[in-house]
Amino acid sequence: MPVVPGYHGESGPSTSSGFGAEEQGSGEDRSPKRSFVKLQGSRGAEEQGSEGEWSPKRSFGEAQGTLSGGAGEQGSRGDEEFLTAAQEIGYPLLVKAVAGGGGKGMRLVQTAAELPDALVSARREALHAFGDERIYLEKYLAQPRHIEFQILADAHGHIIHLFERECSVQRRHQKIIEETPAPLLAGDEALRQRMGQAAVAAAQAVNYVNAGTIEFLVDAERNFYFLEMNTRLQVEHPITELVTGLDLVKWQLRIAAGESLPFEQADLSQRGHALECRIYAEDPANNFLPATGRVLQLVEPVGPGVRVDSGLARGDVVTPHYDPLLAKLIVLAEDRAEAIQKLVSALRQYVLLGVTTNLPFLRDLLAHDLFQRGETTTGLIEQHFGDWQPAQDPPDLVLIAAALGEMLERGEEARRRGGEEMMNDPYNPWRELSNFRIGEVNQK
Repeated sequence: MPVVPGYHGESGPSTSSGFGAEEQGSGEDRSPKRSFVKLQGSRGAEEQGSEGEWSPKRSFGEAQGTLSGGAGEQGSRGDEEFLTAAQEIGYPLLVKAVAGGGGKGMRLVQTAAELPDALVSARREALHAFGDERIYLEKYLAQPRHIEFQILADAHGHIIHLFERECSVQRRHQKIIEETPAPLLAGDEALRQRMGQAAVAAAQAVNYVNAGTIEFLVDAERNFYFLEMNTRLQVEHPITELVTGLDLVKWQLRIAAGESLPFEQADLSQRGHALECRIYAEDPANNFLPATGRVLQLVEPVGPGVRVDSGLARGDVVTPHYDPLLAKLIVLAEDRAEAIQKLVSALRQYVLLGVTTNLPFLRDLLAHDLFQRGETTTGLIEQHFGDWQPAQDPPDLVLIAAALGEMLERGEEARRRGGEEMMNDPYNPWRELSNFRIGEVNQK
C-alpha cells in the first residue's frame, strides 16, 4: 500500500496526548516521564522520537518499502535541499507542518517558483500555531477522497480498528462534515478490509499505544495512500462512538491505566449511520473570514439521535484568540438518507444570533446533489461553492406581517359574504376586525 511521497526535511522529538483543538495546537512538552501524574496519550511513537504526523508515515513507509522522495535525517535542512527534493517528488506538492493539524502550516505549491515563499509562510504559520516551525514536503493528489480509520492500541500489543470515517467535505484542508460508514466504501467490503488492515499495520510499525487515527487519501481508481497518523482522539470521534457503541474517551483512559482491550476485531460491528458537521464562527460569504461577537441568543436542537457537543452559552464572547470551532452537531439514524434528513432538520432548529456562523452554508452543502449521492471529493467546496452567498430570505417581521395581512384579508372576505347574521354572532372573531388596518390607528 503506497505512502504519499514526501520529504522530511526538519525533524526532532515531540509528544502528543489528549484530543481536540487544544491538543492539536499544543506545543508544550507533555511527556509522562516529566510528570508525577500519568497523562493519557500516545506511547511508542513519541518515545522513539516521533516527529508529529511524519514519524508514522516514515516508519510505515520504510516497513512497507514504499516511501519515496527522501526521508531526511534529524536536523535543520536548507531551502536548497527542499528544492532538490521537490523536483524528485514532482509538482504539485504540499508543504506541511511536522506538528500540524487542521490545515494549519500547509501550503499548496504548483511550481518550483512558488516553493521558496511557501516554505517561509508555512514555517511562520506553523511556529505561530504549534510553537514548532519544522516542515516537510508531500506529493499533492488532486481531488481525492479522504478516509480515516479509528484505532485503539493497548500496551500489550493488541491493536484493533473501529472502522472508517469519511471526511472528504473540507475547505483549506479543514474538515467540515464527517460521516460513517463511508459512502465511498458502500458495497466494497474488500477495500474496507484492506484499508483497515493497513491502518493496524501503520500503528504496529511505530509500536503505538493509545487511541489514534490513520488517515488515507483515495484516488479515482480506488488506490489508497497513507497520509498521516493523528496520535489523539480527533474532533470527529463521536460518530464512531455512535455506530460502534464504544466510549472512546473511556477506552483511551483505560488503555493509559494499563488495561488490555477485551475484544477482538471480529467482535466489532457498525450499526446505523452517523453524521457530524462542525459549526464555525466564520463568514463563508466573505472568504471564510473568522467572525467575532457576543452570543445574543442560542437555541440548540434536541431530539432522538441528535447530539450537540458545545461549551457555548448565551452571553459568551467569541474572540479571534481561539479556534473558531463553536460546536459539533452529530446525528445517528438507521441509514444515510435518514441521517441526512435528520441533520438538515437539526440545522434548521439551530439558532445562534450575534456571531456570524457557517450554519446556512452547512445547509446548502447537505442539499448539494454530489453530497446527496455520496460522491464528494476534497474539491467539492472549491469547485461548487467558490462564489457562495446565503439565500436572501425575507426577515421574520416581514413574514409575520404578511401572515397577519392574509388573516385580515380573509376576515374581510368572510364579513362581506357572511351578511348580517354572521356579523351579529357575538362569538365570531371577525366582527371585531372590521376597522383594523396594518400600520393605521384604530379609530373605534
